[in-house]
Amino acid sequence: MTDVSALRGRFGGAVLTRRDEGFEAARAVFNSAIETTPAVIAQCLNPTDVEEALAFARAQGLPVAVRSGGHSVAGASLVEDGLVLDLRRMNAVAVSPDGRTAVVGGGATWAAVDRACQAHGVATTGGRVSTTGVGGLTLGGGSGWLERRFGLACDNLLSVDLVLADGRAVTASGTERPELFWALHGGGGNFGVATSFTFRLHPLPEFSFALVLRPASHGEEMAVRYRDFCADAPEELGGGLLYLTGPPEEFVPPELVGRLCCGILVTWTGPADELRSFAAPLLDLAPDTALVTDIPYADFQCSLDDPPGYRNFWSAEYLATLPDEAVRRFCAGADHMPCPSPSQQALLPWGGAVARGTEWPMANRDVPWVVHPFGLWEDPADDDRARRWARGLRDDLAPWSTGATYLNFIGDEGADRVVAGFGAANHARLAAVKAEFDPDNVFDRWHNVLPATERRRAADTVGATE
Repeated sequence: MTDVSALRGRFGGAVLTRRDEGFEAARAVFNSAIETTPAVIAQCLNPTDVEEALAFARAQGLPVAVRSGGHSVAGASLVEDGLVLDLRRMNAVAVSPDGRTAVVGGGATWAAVDRACQAHGVATTGGRVSTTGVGGLTLGGGSGWLERRFGLACDNLLSVDLVLADGRAVTASGTERPELFWALHGGGGNFGVATSFTFRLHPLPEFSFALVLRPASHGEEMAVRYRDFCADAPEELGGGLLYLTGPPEEFVPPELVGRLCCGILVTWTGPADELRSFAAPLLDLAPDTALVTDIPYADFQCSLDDPPGYRNFWSAEYLATLPDEAVRRFCAGADHMPCPSPSQQALLPWGGAVARGTEWPMANRDVPWVVHPFGLWEDPADDDRARRWARGLRDDLAPWSTGATYLNFIGDEGADRVVAGFGAANHARLAAVKAEFDPDNVFDRWHNVLPATERRRAADTVGATE
């Protein structure tokens, strides 16, 4: 058992070990299949707590994980027998409506950001689930419903405050440590502990959505219509085509509740009357059950929250094209999706502002489509079946894939997938940034990029044994 008395003496927050009340609740993450048990959870109140806990971990030789929302499907928010820097108490959000900026604590969720911004009629791109942590989503890129209009979450970063592996508190921005700032635009959370983010905000006085829901047997017809509809869609449009279990909501016909359905969700950064006219070709697919309504953006953001406590497995693929055969294979894959469950099989349109952020580490941001099997189920006996579905869908669509992927949408799929997510040149550049700011690879829980020096040593070792 790690002796944490010295840390507790100089720590403002709570320090929990396995014998402490509240440890198990603090350890729980959204993916219940993750059974990792740390030795210490340090619930930080401020950057000084982060510095103290990090120094303690390094002095004790403990591996380190950083937690904000706890949504990492691979369990990067925890580390076995190590120390977790739990940032959830560092969750303040300060909005400057005149300057159109928000300063957000490293442990805040998107729910806190969305609510604070809504009071002023502004917003920035956040996740599709309000309980997602701002830190992990942003540092991994930040895909969300507003991305085609305002770019990814990372595109709206103005600065980031971090505690580095050596304990220094620094700021990264366009003028301070610009190479580190570049790496934080989708390069992952392994360069330091992000204690605060400053975001650019955008006016969003009105928001609306449309939903068309039909039995899954109509999925291929709906997917073709949706593909053609999105070909020339304006940037105000977001959403996706989703296979899902019919939810027990008032707008869902009783015969669809609990059944595998196909839905088209269209989000719109404007009023419902405008959306109704624009989305008419989709609403015609099921005029009796189509829903079109105005809704405050923050309310919409929490309407699709995935419940905690389920077992999770996700994957993703970028598609360069979506011909009829790709549509057919996508739709056929839904036959193997866990149902009934909160699982979803999503086809998401990119383009618009997403495609303009090509200077950042993520590769292939100009693709038109992202496929995302998002598996949630309860029974461990279904693990193999659910994971085969996600991997099978990815493999079925490989002929149209660019080979890259959005790393926030996947778990641990191997080093080659990490390189593909960034592209070889960006991966090498990230390794150089890593060598400068975390040469000992202290932060290694998110899709790890080895420091350039360590990569060279590994290559030399391999070469010497050949």
